[in-house]
Order: sequence, then C-alpha cells, then structure tokens
Amino acid sequence: MEPPGEFDVSLQRIAVGVAPDGIGETFFDEPAPILELETAAGSGDPSLVFRRTLGMFATGVTVITVRVGEVMHGMTANAFMSVSLRPPLILISIDRRAKMNALLREGVRYGVSVLEEGQVRLSDRFAGREADGSEEPEFEIVHETPLVAGALAHLVARVVRSYWGGDHSLFVGQVEYVRYGEGTPLLFHGGRYERVGRESRVLAPEELHRTILAIGAERTFEAGERLMTIGEPGDSLYLLLEGTVQVRRPGRAVTLGPGELVGEIEVLAPGQGRIADIIAETAIRAVEVSREDLVAALEANPRAAIALIGVLAGRFRDEA
Repeated sequence: MEPPGEFDVSLQRIAVGVAPDGIGETFFDEPAPILELETAAGSGDPSLVFRRTLGMFATGVTVITVRVGEVMHGMTANAFMSVSLRPPLILISIDRRAKMNALLREGVRYGVSVLEEGQVRLSDRFAGREADGSEEPEFEIVHETPLVAGALAHLVARVVRSYWGGDHSLFVGQVEYVRYGEGTPLLFHGGRYERVGRESRVLAPEELHRTILAIGAERTFEAGERLMTIGEPGDSLYLLLEGTVQVRRPGRAVTLGPGELVGEIEVLAPGQGRIADIIAETAIRAVEVSREDLVAALEANPRAAIALIGVLAGRFRDEA
C-alpha cells in the first residue's frame, strides 16, 4: 500500500496541468463479490488489522513517474513487483482515487525509480509529505519518461494490460529500459522507513577481553536456545567465545560471533530491560558477567572501562 500523496513538477515551472477527460478509463471484468474478512479473536477492526498485516511485509520504496506534455507527475509507491522475465513484465498497483490512476492506460509509459536508503526526503516529497529542507527532485528522461536521478535502479515500462483490483487498479507493463547501480535500498515496513541491517563487527578489545575472562563464568547454549529476551532485566552481558548468535530487534536482525559482546548496552542502563532477543544460531560458548561484577572491575581498571566505551561508540556508529 503506497504512502499517500502525489507530486507534480513542470519542466517549464508552469502550473500543474489537468489530464484530459477519458485518460485512464479501463473496462474491467465484473468485480468479485466482497466477502467478510476473518481476523484473530480480539484483534479489532478488520480493515485496520488487514492494513497492519500487509505492513508486516517489508518492501522497497519506489517512485512511479509519467510525463504528460511538459508536466512530470510522480508518486511514492511500494506496491510494485516483477511478473515475468520473458517477456520482461512488471506490475504496479495504484489507488483508484490517485491522479496517477487517471494518467495510466494501455500504451502509456511509466517509470519506476527504486530509491536508495539516503533518499527518504525524496520519498516524502513524492508522497506529499514535504518538510523543511526537502530535496528538489531531479529527473533523467529515458524513452520520453522521467526517472528520479540518483535512484538505486530504474525501469521504464509501457502499459500492456490493466485490471480491476478493488479500490486499486493493477497496471502490467512491458519493460523497455532497465538500469541498476551500487548501493543499499530504502525499505518500508510496519508503516515506517527501515534500513538494511549490516552485521556489526565491534570486537571486545584485549584489555576488556582479559577483564571479562577473569571475572566471568563460562556458559554454553545449544543452537536455537535463547540467551536473552526483550524486556527481561538486563543485569548481565556475554562475551562470545565460540559460535554465532542472532540479535533480533523490531525491523532488524544481525549476527554476532566470537570476540563480540551482547547485552553491553542494557547492563550499563539498569532498570531499562533487554532491547533485543538473542538466539543461538549454532552451539555457543560464552562468558557471562553480572552488572555488579562488571562495575567493580571497571572501577578497578580504567583501561578496561575506556575499552568498553570504545565498544559502545562502535555500536552507535554502526547504528547511525
């Protein structure tokens, strides 16, 4: 479901034009009967539950663009998918209330620009959520079709079929042009932007490593076993010696391995609780240290305390 809003820009900076009557009219088969939507007991308004359920499917973010005369029209959408390799076909789903729906019909070209993770402001602008500092969009013209400059990937397609999709219309396009570059895509999940998680490789420095080994107790876990659970008291940390664990937080998961710490943020913020689920991917051997023992050791060894600050700074840099 695309974020709401649309954006028009004229090549000549003139007022946005209105599409002529009839553009976008499509004759559909008889719509299917509307059936009652079943939801889990006690989950609330079915329409809201349906929307939130769809939001659990993480997608990329695209800008759909068309050109009408000298006016370029675009909207942010994540309802985009591939259909076929031979012939090359893609599909977009457009709200029937959107102006874009009236501009598309069989034979019309549209562009798809897959946004890069640094193009959040452009996404907001094409979704009608302009804010201070919004970027002025720049376009490349390919096959007489505008494409957002700097996007991670571009496609130009010509509408070959259109279908009824309830309150949306489905437009199948045969692809005429493709281009992709290097970078990381912008993601949309649970009603907000997300970023691709990268593995954090902030190893515990030798001084801190020695300190933890001297005061901690060795623990072992089997693959699939849980080391930590979101919300539980964060009164200890682990130094991983063997194996890997998965750190799961809402919208992100990373894998950590030997030499890395888990739980170091929570152990220094008493009362806040765990901020992630930690689950063993393989058999694990680790050293556990309680908050009380860690604080005492850091007070006695400032170099270890500085080393732990370095680990925390590294985590913050990776998150940023």
